[in-house]
Amino acid sequence: MCFISLRRLPDHAGGAPAHRLMLRALLWDVDGTLAETERDGHLVAFNQAFEALGVPWRWSEARYAELLAVAGGRERLLHDMQRQARSPRRADRRRALAERIHRLKNERYAAIIGGGAVALRPGVAQLFDDCERAAVRMAIVTTTSRANVTALLEARIGPDWRRRFAAVVCAEDAPRKKPEPQVYLRALAQLAVPAHAALAIEDAPAGVLAARGAHVAVVVSRSVYFASADLPGALAVGPSLGCTQGWRPAVERPHASRIDLQQLSLWHAGQ
Repeated sequence: MCFISLRRLPDHAGGAPAHRLMLRALLWDVDGTLAETERDGHLVAFNQAFEALGVPWRWSEARYAELLAVAGGRERLLHDMQRQARSPRRADRRRALAERIHRLKNERYAAIIGGGAVALRPGVAQLFDDCERAAVRMAIVTTTSRANVTALLEARIGPDWRRRFAAVVCAEDAPRKKPEPQVYLRALAQLAVPAHAALAIEDAPAGVLAARGAHVAVVVSRSVYFASADLPGALAVGPSLGCTQGWRPAVERPHASRIDLQQLSLWHAGQ
């Protein structure tokens, strides 16, 4: 069992200053981090919504990868409409169509997730358990909607999923989306935890920028759409929380089979 002490570090401990607290909170991104929801959920649901509404375009995986540079599903729609020859010419009509598509997309997304098509990524559930045993608080920090978060976590954890998170900050709570740090700042305020005592888990450059903008250290578990993205500022980067190979810097515990809370704490203490 892994326990995290909340005592203050001595001046000589791993080079950390005396005022720095040990790890007290783990802050989770959702899409791409908890599960491969972008490829296996949102993209599928968007294309289903296009078809159901008679919208004459579809997004390929390659096009959706490009659109992920734009934060937020509704914002991606509006961005893409600017290049679609058959989208409404008037801005107000484009916004109205984007709203209809996005609303139906979220309904289809909930059905896809509820049908069991998207699992949590390896190592995620085990880290949830690590944090619960060690009394390390957890938060959700995402630019997706609360309904989408609920759909995923109800399906994968159960109807009482909310009790595991001390804060849940979604698109409705932080309208200035990543890479803006607003979602992190609001989560830290709700947790009443200083930034240097928290650690973020992200998968994409915008998430890294958002966390670092709030002075929160970041560990990146790469997702399919950001498998080779440049991620300056990340504390550690690897392919999956479910394995110890391929991480930079290397995992310090050679007998570990996954990235556990103890390894995250070692990285966090050494920053």
